[in-house]
Amino acid sequence: MGGIQAKILKTSVDKLEPGDILYDTEIKGFVARALPSGKVSYGFRYRNGGGASKWLSLGIHGSAFTAEQARTLAKKRAGEVADNRDPVAEQEQARSEAKKEKLSGTNTVNAILDAFVKRHASKLRSQDQIEHAFDAYVRPKLGPKSIYEVKRSEIVIMLDGVEDEAGPVMADRVLAHVRKAFNWQAARDDEFKSPIVRGMARTKPKERARKRTLADEEIRDVWKALDNAVEANAVPPCYPRFVKSLMVCATRRTESARMHSSEIDGDVWTIPGERYKTKLDHVVPLTASMRALIGEKPKGNNSNSWFVFSTTHGARAFSGFSKAKKALDSEIAKIRKVEKRDAMPRWTLHDLRRTARSLMSRAKVPTDHAERVLGHVIGGVRETYDRYEYLDEKRDALEKLAGLVELILNPPADNVFQLGAAK
Repeated sequence: MGGIQAKILKTSVDKLEPGDILYDTEIKGFVARALPSGKVSYGFRYRNGGGASKWLSLGIHGSAFTAEQARTLAKKRAGEVADNRDPVAEQEQARSEAKKEKLSGTNTVNAILDAFVKRHASKLRSQDQIEHAFDAYVRPKLGPKSIYEVKRSEIVIMLDGVEDEAGPVMADRVLAHVRKAFNWQAARDDEFKSPIVRGMARTKPKERARKRTLADEEIRDVWKALDNAVEANAVPPCYPRFVKSLMVCATRRTESARMHSSEIDGDVWTIPGERYKTKLDHVVPLTASMRALIGEKPKGNNSNSWFVFSTTHGARAFSGFSKAKKALDSEIAKIRKVEKRDAMPRWTLHDLRRTARSLMSRAKVPTDHAERVLGHVIGGVRETYDRYEYLDEKRDALEKLAGLVELILNPPADNVFQLGAAK
């Protein structure tokens, strides 16, 4: 073991024992070291213009990097030193510039989320929900940061804030969207590793399955608060109509929010399969209650088609869900405070769909027809062979639902307690 002087060639390198150092006799500073592991490392030692000793690693001997390749590289570095250059300093500068490039705007969390939405999320029916999660919770906390600098602790702090503001289920939804975006980036970026790990979720799958339905009193509170919110200019005029449609049609939030006049034919609304959960067209018979919510063509609209629930005269669908829901909850809280009642337990817009299904059972709507109103596929043989649309049956179910909602909103004076108890 020790220093050996000889021309560095494959034959001489193959004879090295662990601990041996081979100094090349032709290129000053060119060295081959036999490591304890048995591998051989090539390097180049030199002094820079200030007289400081520097060591530059050239690579590890193997099939992908031979002694001849190492010699060529050492000769090139020796030439750079002869020209008063400092190869080590130049490498450090290059790494520093590469790091700065990573920290530039093209690699911020905002930029990655933009790219993810454009190339992936835009093809999904859940695009609106994904963008809302990013805009409301992720961008304000992490948006300007480089993706290479996002830490696990920052993800956790962000989720803590979501949980405090909107509950643990929403925190898990945000986590799922961010995880997918970061994994999408990791598949395209050799150097990025997602900071999201196991154990960040706030709930278990069974806990995320909500069962909340609104009691009669709560339904009355929501309807009254919607009217109050419009009068206070806290929500746009289209918002009460939109929220009520979720109940009287038993639809999902985005399905109603993106309702378009082109989808309406007489008293039938057909939600196209490309924006419906089952990927099948869903036909909704329009009751008198729902037709009243749809209304007429918006003033100021110069086209022949429009989004029914819109703040831009039908040009774009309503999308300010979070802000409007907060305003609605605030109005509900005011009503209950004045009447000295307890605060209303946390609820979501999707709970209205679940409530509508419960009310249909209460109105004695047959189970299959109620499920068809919700767009649920009836399994088994019927799913394959039964192509009947059940329009009359669904219309009857929705009429009974509308009638029961009306009775809840305007109960006979001597029957208020009875309706609440029936719930």
